[in-house]
Amino acid sequence: MTRILIVDDDPSIRFMLMLERAGHEVQEAKHGAAALASLDGELPDLVLTDLMMPVMGGAELVRLLRSVPRTAGLRIMVVSANPDAIGEASRADAVLAKPFIRAEVTG
Repeated sequence: MTRILIVDDDPSIRFMLMLERAGHEVQEAKHGAAALASLDGELPDLVLTDLMMPVMGGAELVRLLRSVPRTAGLRIMVVSANPDAIGEASRADAVLAKPFIRAEVTG
């Protein structure tokens, strides 16, 4: 089972991204700081994060994840409506533009 951490301040986006029906174990965080706090235990296989969030945004989250050996190899996908997301998320593995079609995420 794939473990996925979804980081987004918009509950409707977190709900839309629920991948449990596809057989994935899903964990949620409302912002980057909450996501970091949730990584004390077993690491997820994938982090899906928005860029613009309160407390800590996705670009800072990606930077911090990549700077620590324990999390540097995590697969990270930025999901953002920001047209400049590719530049801001240059250290992520992939960028998915909002709005998106649910099938693009769930397969």
